[in-house]
Amino acid sequence: MKLEKLGDLNCRVVQNIDESEKPELVVILCHGFGAPGTDLVPLGPELLSARPQLGETTRLIFPEAPLAPPELYGGRAWWPLDVEQLQRAIELGEFRNLRNDHPPGLSEARAKLISVVEAVQGQTGLPLSRIVLGGFSQGAMLTTDVALRLEERPAALCIWSGTLLCEDEWRELASKRGPLRVLQSHGKTDPILPFEAATWLRDLFADSEFDGEFIEFPGIHTIPQEALVRFADLLVELLVTKEKRDEES
Repeated sequence: MKLEKLGDLNCRVVQNIDESEKPELVVILCHGFGAPGTDLVPLGPELLSARPQLGETTRLIFPEAPLAPPELYGGRAWWPLDVEQLQRAIELGEFRNLRNDHPPGLSEARAKLISVVEAVQGQTGLPLSRIVLGGFSQGAMLTTDVALRLEERPAALCIWSGTLLCEDEWRELASKRGPLRVLQSHGKTDPILPFEAATWLRDLFADSEFDGEFIEFPGIHTIPQEALVRFADLLVELLVTKEKRDEES
């Protein structure tokens, strides 16, 4: 693992292939609100070792969110949240309906993450169709927003415990995006981002005829092992599809 500045963000880069070799697939995964920039990095070696093809072909990049609010004590954020309000909502069991929210700071975070994507393309020469976006919680919301707004659709989008934001904009963008491949997982008893709201996002994708897969699990706000394994399989499927196309061309 190495720390590298890509675009506007510090990123941790994990790969098994030699640095002189270009990857066949790049995966960009964004951590959630309040987590350190290293939070998802341990998933890198786990994914690369899960399937031999990934270790031989794939680079994983873990951007660090740009904001470091003092109330997070070393944790980082893609955009600000009212932490006390969030904690009260969790304690009271309030349903957090964010479908019409357009968070202040989302557009700035989007621009920074797009700068990472562009830097990766410049380094590797890969098209967007060979770049996978994904993340957990707030990071999943950000990568969803970016995946819908890029000039071309990425190879796939992975949403671990995300939710629906900006419904008016996302619905319009999704209708024009084409059959984006999406893997989404969510806990049935998530106290932070309700399961029902995750199904709203799933249904929005279905309405736009995305190639979606939804994993529900009997848990809380986390990434279950089954979702991680399925993600590894999805990455292998993307590599196999590329190999078939190369053979046919």
